[in-house]
Amino acid sequence: MKIDTTEKWLPVYEALASNVRLRIINFLAQRPMNIKELAERLNLSNAIMTMHIRKLEKAGIIKVEVTPCRGGLQKLCSLAIDSLEITFPNAKKHERKYHEVSIPVGHYTDFKVTPTCGLATLEKVIGHFDDPRYFLDPERVNARILWFTQGYVEYKIPNYLLPNQQPEELEISMELGSEAPGVNSNWPSDISFFINGVYIGQWTSPGDFGGERGIYTPSWWSNNINQYGLLKVLRINSEGSFIDGQKISDITIKDIFLDLKQWTFRIAVLEDATHIGGVTIYGKGFGNYDQDIVVRVYYI
Repeated sequence: MKIDTTEKWLPVYEALASNVRLRIINFLAQRPMNIKELAERLNLSNAIMTMHIRKLEKAGIIKVEVTPCRGGLQKLCSLAIDSLEITFPNAKKHERKYHEVSIPVGHYTDFKVTPTCGLATLEKVIGHFDDPRYFLDPERVNARILWFTQGYVEYKIPNYLLPNQQPEELEISMELGSEAPGVNSNWPSDISFFINGVYIGQWTSPGDFGGERGIYTPSWWSNNINQYGLLKVLRINSEGSFIDGQKISDITIKDIFLDLKQWTFRIAVLEDATHIGGVTIYGKGFGNYDQDIVVRVYYI
């Protein structure tokens, strides 16, 4: 995972600002453990341990999966990343040039979705839950959150590069989670990404997060449905394609046709995915990161 010193990474810093949570990370570096094991190792109650685990999971540092065990099910915890890189501001460092555009989640130009599904503005749900017809409602351009179980939404991105500007890296950041009926933090989903029709790779979301309210989620939004996601940063450069610094494919920036006048970006849950757990896309005013889909193209 690669982070910087901006406020959007506060959940990561908060998760690490605890002796207990640092010890949890060290234990999980040895092997996956369930909550009961971790609680016994640290001489804490299961309830307190669950609170610590939620903070680490919210920060994207660990993942939690429900797995069978003797006598029932267990919540098995494991590390979701193997490294963390912090980039500090440096006035002397050469500042990279880029074009940036922020795309509201409701500004998709194509879609195909299956229930459970829906979308909402900052004030209300658009239409009714689980009715794909409302993805065509004119008010959908004001949507700040949307979700579906299978299918895709596709966005058009303007190409602001000038003829003398050569693209060096494409970066797309967005807040994502799975889509479970209600809330389920252990609901894996394989979320795929396409740029200009080229399959870039996938990221497996660990769950559909709730239990505590999203930092920016409107007050009218029910406590019993998804509250926040994880901020994911997709980067494509000359070395390949990466999510949070972890390589997901060998597709490079030369493979994605950035000479086109406009680009397409598709977020999908494919019908042949191993984990079809849907996707929730959080925009500005929902979730834990007050942003829409932010696209940057760095150039030389």
